[in-house]
Amino acid sequence: MNMDDGIGLVRQPPLIPFTGYTDAESAVQQLINIYDRNTDFIRNNFADYVKSGLPAKHRVRACYPAIRIRVDTWQEVDSRLSYGHVVEPGTYMTTVTQPKLFYGYLVEQIGLLLRNHGVPVEIGESDMPIPLHFSFTGEQYVEGVVGEDPRGFALRDHFDVPNLAVTDDAIVNGTWQGRPGEPTPLAPFTAPRVDYSLHRLQHYTATAPEHFQSFVVFTNYQFYVDEFCQWARDVLEREEGGYTALVEPGNVVTPAGKNAKATGLPPVRTPQMPSYHLKRGRNTGITLINIGVGPSNAKTITDHVAVLRPSAWIMLGHCAGLRTTQRLGDYVLAHGYVREDHVLDADLPLWVPVPPLAEIQVALEQAVKDVAGVSDWELKRIMRTGTVASIDNRNWELRDHREPVQRLSQSRAIALDMESATIAANGFRFRVPYGTLLCVSDKPLHGELKLPGMASDFYHTQVTRHLRIGIRALEMLRDMPPERLHSRKLRSFIETAFK
Repeated sequence: MNMDDGIGLVRQPPLIPFTGYTDAESAVQQLINIYDRNTDFIRNNFADYVKSGLPAKHRVRACYPAIRIRVDTWQEVDSRLSYGHVVEPGTYMTTVTQPKLFYGYLVEQIGLLLRNHGVPVEIGESDMPIPLHFSFTGEQYVEGVVGEDPRGFALRDHFDVPNLAVTDDAIVNGTWQGRPGEPTPLAPFTAPRVDYSLHRLQHYTATAPEHFQSFVVFTNYQFYVDEFCQWARDVLEREEGGYTALVEPGNVVTPAGKNAKATGLPPVRTPQMPSYHLKRGRNTGITLINIGVGPSNAKTITDHVAVLRPSAWIMLGHCAGLRTTQRLGDYVLAHGYVREDHVLDADLPLWVPVPPLAEIQVALEQAVKDVAGVSDWELKRIMRTGTVASIDNRNWELRDHREPVQRLSQSRAIALDMESATIAANGFRFRVPYGTLLCVSDKPLHGELKLPGMASDFYHTQVTRHLRIGIRALEMLRDMPPERLHSRKLRSFIETAFK
């Protein structure tokens, strides 16, 4: 279909109007139909453009599919539920990208709307264009070179390109303000925002988004990666836990079973934040990401993992112990954070508390007892619960100690690191259950600095147990009903229906 939108002739497929559905799987299938048709349309036209060019002032456009629901009356909803319902009468809508990737999530969220409101969910085509760059996913590509147009036209004159004006976090930040008559957001992210992160994930981690699992471990040391991969291969060889494969950077896949051979090739260059995925049915396995050092990396990766709507994420790493009673190798279970990382100040003001989540805290504490084999009273010898301070200056020890030490003391902090508060704060901001279990690797205030010889001995004796504790905690959380795991503490009083 061709039409003139004021900037020239626009070639686009016939509009697919909104249609009501009372079955979640049928609704998601229609999302898939619209998305596949429209991205095929863009790619095919781009292939033609590469071969022969397009006429002057000729634009190709296709739009994202969307979910819409209209609720006309106030309805009593189970007050125990933290998501799955709209907050008041009105029209709610969200655009959707890559519905095959999000199939299970979309079926669950749409099913809850149908159950809780008893009205059809409408599926149709939005007016938000799909950028050319985002119409290519996975292994899709077009061979050829786009040369300069002799008439002076750029690629953006023929195809829609990413628009940062609709690729932001206004919804999750609570700053979204709609125009009169505009539907209220139904989900935390728009389709372009999701597409942006899906492409970034591949770039930063060197694994495809479809391999990411719902339970995520962030760490800041390669030792944890080595231990995780060895443990994963052992589990797969024994075919235990329902795990089906290990995926490493470059999408190198090792399936379950004895003498299983890996397929794929590692990337030529090591990615900035390599990820490793121990896969399980319905994405209920475990993803481990080595985020390196510092709050900038911690924010970057959680900004992007969040669009996959993981069930939980935790930080397992090392920290500086701040108390004389702590020993190297002791654990720190964070129940509060001093945020001096500075990377989220504009998105989540410092006056916003980042509370501990009981579900995560209980799982981590129980996992320490299970793996270490200690009683409640003996647990106090090896683990302390308290405030963790996260800073953005790795060499803070080189400053005058009086001022930072005074503030750490006033905050009752028991440990210091560079990532935990960022990961927890972004979990709070993105409504992803979060937690932190750290291991004391040095005590700078007491003359026990992290030195190479001491570190090697410490790592060899502690990493295995620490990682097993984190895995055990996530497996316990996996067995918990989703509606219980997703705490109401993560939800404001004006909230999207989708978790």
